[in-house]
Amino acid sequence: MGLRKDDAGTGRATTGAALSAAPEGHTRAAIVQLLLEEGPITATAISDRLGLAPAGVRRHLDALIESGQARAVRAAAWQRKGRGRPAKRYQLTAAGRGQLGHAYDDLAGAAIRRLGEIGGEQAITDFARSRARTIVAGIEPVTEHTPERTEAKAEELAEAFTGSGFAASTRKVGAGVQICQHHCPVAHVAEEFPQLCDAELEVLREVLGTHVQRLATIANGDCACTTHVPLLPVAAPRTPPTRTPPTSTASSEQAVSPTAAQPAAAAPNDSGRSAE
Repeated sequence: MGLRKDDAGTGRATTGAALSAAPEGHTRAAIVQLLLEEGPITATAISDRLGLAPAGVRRHLDALIESGQARAVRAAAWQRKGRGRPAKRYQLTAAGRGQLGHAYDDLAGAAIRRLGEIGGEQAITDFARSRARTIVAGIEPVTEHTPERTEAKAEELAEAFTGSGFAASTRKVGAGVQICQHHCPVAHVAEEFPQLCDAELEVLREVLGTHVQRLATIANGDCACTTHVPLLPVAAPRTPPTRTPPTSTASSEQAVSPTAAQPAAAAPNDSGRSAE
């Protein structure tokens, strides 16, 4: 956001009047932009440039310092004028610059595209798997499946993804638990390279040792990435018994005809006494 100047070239009256009537967020954004473009800069200089009261400028600077987005530094020797204590100068920190717009997604996308040109699709897949395994590094796979152990492991995975910027949580749903990632720091890149999402799902299956199902993804326009984890073992499908084909003519006839001769069996005696 650049500072606009009026026709006379000073810009103070027009900009100051606009900022005085602007919401707090707009005023602070203007101060941040000035710190970015001209910092280190004094509070007095900021006040003069934006046409704001010095007390208001210092209040915004104090808030920026408290949040870690700005810091006060000593003036260099050549910047000191006259006698007395030199005025503090303010500049943005790395955290403050990180709040501004960046092109990290464009850079990451370009890097992965180049990786694909060099190593093909397999190279992208290998990279995605390596990244996903780094997120869950140190988490032991489930060795004995019980609902309690599986749910606890899902919570452990959610904490690992939260530590990597995914803002993940778990919630119990029916006979399963869902891992919900409310933010995806690589969503824009994953739209072009779904291998990133596929690799995350793969490592979840490896750690949980069960079939998990992805229900939604931010990359596809959903509000969260949601993965369903069954708490009960998934039963294998039943296979119908196979009939052994007959091996001889006699056995074939016996299998086809339910009236084939059978060994005689003694008739039961209902009374339990021999006939007279």
